[in-house]
Amino acid sequence: MFERSKLSSAILSVIATSAGVAQAQNQPKVIEEIVVTATKRASSAQDIPVTIRALDESTLRDAAIYSFDDYVAYLPNLTSGGRGPGQQTAYIRGMAVEPITVLLSGAQGTTPNVALYLDEQPVTAPGRNLDIYAADLQRIEVLPGPQGTLFGASSQAGTIRLITNKPQFDGFQAGANAAYSTTKNGDPSNRVEAFVNLPVSQKLALRGVFYSVNLGGYIDNDIGSFTTDPAVNPLSTATPDAVYYEEAINTQLAEDDFNDSSYEGVRLSAAYLINEDWDALIQYTQQTINADGVFDYDPTVGDYAATRFFKDQLKDKVDLTTWTLQGRLAMLDVVYTGGYLDRHINQYVDYTGYNNSGAFINYYTCTYDNPDYIVNYGIDPGFITPAGRECLTPVKGAIIDQSQKRWTNELRFTTPEEHRLRATAGVFIDDFEIETQDDYNYAAVPDLGFVPNAPIPGAKTVNPNTRPAGIAFFNDIRRVEKQWAVFGQVYFDLIPDRLEIIAGARYYDMELDFEGSSNFANGIFQGVPGEGVVDTGRGRDYDVDGGHSSDPLDLDDTIYKFTLNYTPSEDLLFFGTYSQGFRPGGWNRGGGIPSVNPSFPTVSAVYDTDDVDNYELGLKTSWFDHLLQVNGSFYYIKWTDMQVSRFDPQNVSILTFIENAADSEIKGVEGDVTWLATQNLTLFGAFSYNDTELTNVFGQAVELVDEGSELPLTPKWQFSARAVYEFPQVDGYHPFAQVQLRYADDSWSSLVAADRQKQDSYTIMDASVGVRKDNWRAELMVQNINDESAELFINQQDDIQRITTNRPRTVSLRVSYDFEGS
Repeated sequence: MFERSKLSSAILSVIATSAGVAQAQNQPKVIEEIVVTATKRASSAQDIPVTIRALDESTLRDAAIYSFDDYVAYLPNLTSGGRGPGQQTAYIRGMAVEPITVLLSGAQGTTPNVALYLDEQPVTAPGRNLDIYAADLQRIEVLPGPQGTLFGASSQAGTIRLITNKPQFDGFQAGANAAYSTTKNGDPSNRVEAFVNLPVSQKLALRGVFYSVNLGGYIDNDIGSFTTDPAVNPLSTATPDAVYYEEAINTQLAEDDFNDSSYEGVRLSAAYLINEDWDALIQYTQQTINADGVFDYDPTVGDYAATRFFKDQLKDKVDLTTWTLQGRLAMLDVVYTGGYLDRHINQYVDYTGYNNSGAFINYYTCTYDNPDYIVNYGIDPGFITPAGRECLTPVKGAIIDQSQKRWTNELRFTTPEEHRLRATAGVFIDDFEIETQDDYNYAAVPDLGFVPNAPIPGAKTVNPNTRPAGIAFFNDIRRVEKQWAVFGQVYFDLIPDRLEIIAGARYYDMELDFEGSSNFANGIFQGVPGEGVVDTGRGRDYDVDGGHSSDPLDLDDTIYKFTLNYTPSEDLLFFGTYSQGFRPGGWNRGGGIPSVNPSFPTVSAVYDTDDVDNYELGLKTSWFDHLLQVNGSFYYIKWTDMQVSRFDPQNVSILTFIENAADSEIKGVEGDVTWLATQNLTLFGAFSYNDTELTNVFGQAVELVDEGSELPLTPKWQFSARAVYEFPQVDGYHPFAQVQLRYADDSWSSLVAADRQKQDSYTIMDASVGVRKDNWRAELMVQNINDESAELFINQQDDIQRITTNRPRTVSLRVSYDFEGS
């Protein structure tokens, strides 16, 4: 299969894929193939025994798919939980648990169970999937079900691959598009994108992509007040008989439409033909996301409104360099690909809601009223209030500084496609490091006599410096994941061109290290603030405390995949698959700590992998001379030792931990249809049905819902439909129109019993009209015509219930121009 032209097509994109419907000159339209590389080989999506949804370049354009939120919304069986740009976790086929808060994504975040790839580079990250803007993408491939044999860790529930356009040698190309949008009761948005493709010579081609996107806000930060209230948090917020509770008012931060965001990016690539057998590609991507405000609202404040007392701000900068060398050694096709990811996140988050749940809030918020503290604890008399306890400002915020660095290398070999026995085999090496500084600013602590907080002596540090006044607690943690793996798939034609068997396996060996400290400022001290006193801190050293050690956690195993497929004709394919998936275990930041609640034992210092067995039957069909295409699959999934995270500010003093807590089963069906109903009308549809159930609950520290309950963030039914109509041309003008509908059934917000709420079903409609002429295209689009406010994720991550929702009705004018030269 991998002749020279085919191999170049896979890597350098010489093959041009279409929206699925094309018309050769003077020929009737037919549904055209989309070439994908989901099996590490370039193949038609209809010819491989793998369930796949591929959105090609024109579909991305027509459906206005630009960001992570957009393609999640467009594809049934793909859902998410999250709270804004760069803060999302994806789920496929109902394999969902609620995501961990971004406040602790670096210090204590599970690895996602859906892998995200940009071309050949894995870019998955705990709680913060890389949100690359979909500029100049060739296609998006979504592979449901375990893909671990070829794509490794985190491809447990599926894999999402963003495939970029590569430099082409067949001529100069350039293009630009721009859009201006208005949102109901929100700020306007604008977008500009441009690309240029330049063949420098017969051996060298360059491509550049540039984009600047500004998205107006639609959620208000309303003026409001907050006061510590022992009735809300009777455990500890403040003593009921405190003589004074200070009120916080957010007048200076109040703002309409305060959740603005932007994407600024560039992608540069160069392809070089070394000789007749070898070529190389290098690509550099840089993107910065800036986001203010929050993307979920507080229903007690109002629709599309919240009340925040500490600034909410995000900057997420990504630098990604990738390289590919491919060629032929004797009869083998060889691909070496590698990448280096350097990502830096700086974020401010309002944490005032923590007053509603924290068991030690009074210690960080209220004065002391017992003179015995002077003798017993050495508290300076100036901080004693004998007349009664006073609770000072409740304002609290988190300041997160996180870096992610990732080196990956993969070398793989492929045998010729024309042989009856074929194989793909390779080795993969991954080195992933997260360094995080989570500083929690409690505005009252300087007035309570807390001195500046320093890391625990002897603990390894990311930042060894003493934190500024007001930082009552901080994490200073480094997480390292090192992995090597060997993988392969063997293909054998039992009956040539009819019956094929595929066997795949992957052996992995991982080392997971966790070092650093969590540090609590000490308000019980001797000395006077402002006179050079520094608190050496209390807390945990993750090389020695609570069952932790300086030795990494070692994990190794082998996973398998078997497929049998039958092709009775060129228009019909049946396949059955058994596949396994996994995601790594890890260290528990809160491990080894006795619970305050005697009903729960000590949390384990580590948690193990959770594992998946997937059984699947699928079919791919084409009818009526490629005018109708129908694909579908049925699946049964067993998910064991599920990793469940819990934020617990009352029972366990380190607050957040992860536990292998349950088993579940999922029974489902999914399908998609493309129908060229007439030469002018094309219809697209897709649906999914998931019946999920907890079959065994055995967690010792996480209070889950009962056995028999449904998994969270999983609508039982989802579907999408799109109709595109091309009007007869008039004087060279080609008018067109399209309408799109998306529906999601109701779902649950959480597996944790105390946080579980029903999320309502929703229906969203979009429509557009436009015209093409020569190289120009103009379009008027209305998204969310019915102005539906969808409940996408009900969460308690800031200890105040909020609802992540979609953008209100938005009207956009889009204009584009493409030029092709010789």
